[in-house]
Amino acid sequence: MAYKIAVYDAKPYDEAVFNKANEKYGFELIFHKEHLDTNNAILASECDAVCIFVNANANATAIKKLKQLGVNLIALRCAGFNNVDLKAAAEEGIRVVRVPEYSPHAIAEHTLALMLSLNRKVHRAFLRTRDGNFSLHGFLGFDMNGKTIGVIGTGRIGKTVVQVLKGFGMDILAYDVYPDHAFAEKEGITYTTLDEIYAKSDIITLHCPLTKETEYMICDTSLAKMKDGVMIINTGRGKLIHTKHLIDGLISRKVGYAGLDVYEEEGNYFYEDRSDSIMTDDVLARLLSFNNVIVTSHQAFFTQEAMSNIANTTLNNISDFFAGKTLVNEVVFKP
Repeated sequence: MAYKIAVYDAKPYDEAVFNKANEKYGFELIFHKEHLDTNNAILASECDAVCIFVNANANATAIKKLKQLGVNLIALRCAGFNNVDLKAAAEEGIRVVRVPEYSPHAIAEHTLALMLSLNRKVHRAFLRTRDGNFSLHGFLGFDMNGKTIGVIGTGRIGKTVVQVLKGFGMDILAYDVYPDHAFAEKEGITYTTLDEIYAKSDIITLHCPLTKETEYMICDTSLAKMKDGVMIINTGRGKLIHTKHLIDGLISRKVGYAGLDVYEEEGNYFYEDRSDSIMTDDVLARLLSFNNVIVTSHQAFFTQEAMSNIANTTLNNISDFFAGKTLVNEVVFKP
């Protein structure tokens, strides 16, 4: 009998790519449009594993319910795992796996797309010319060549961003808790402190994981250390930025541009069509009112190559678990 997998937060494109990849594995995939949380953990009834995405809430209560239903594996189809209570999973004997890399190029290229669109006002020009207005007023940009960019987090994605940006002739500063000095020497970049990045960077781009140490790292205190008119890009996790403080920075013009592919309260909006609803999130509504802000719906990963990698890695993680093999992509709780 095929193992049953409850796939939460499934969109039509998820079903298509997972069904295609599953031809190799033969699991029984049961797709649900809902996010995993304490209320709908019951949807995993009679399933052996669950597959979840970034907006799931796998808290202790949800995990306990999953265990009671017979679930022994949580398979994240993303790199981040901050939405899973790893301690609770360990206590319940549920293993957790993830997809550590699906396409760093996809996210790096989207990061660049946000920078260029904000700088050259492509989003505004698109709307203006459609109305027959070909004025250049308000569209003055700047040469990225010669400017300083601070890359916070130099894992696979951060490194790819560095390599992409080198072609622009930028001065690249980097910060990471575990700096890769061999990489820095090879690429001709400089590791430095966060304070120096804040003080010197014309553009700051975030590629670090969300931890207790990085939560709200971009806040009123760090913003005060930055150049006036700084551009901030976040394709990492929403809670790296204190959004209300960012808005204050936009109003005061301390922040000249913001490109956000993530938002700290994105769960009720991102990946859903809310165009017929009234937006009740006042903070998100305020963000969207700025013409120097671009918000995209956590889509940086969304390329054909990345989706294929996500599906294949996720199903291979699940296959290894049921085969009793070493889980190379396991996330282990560390007290």
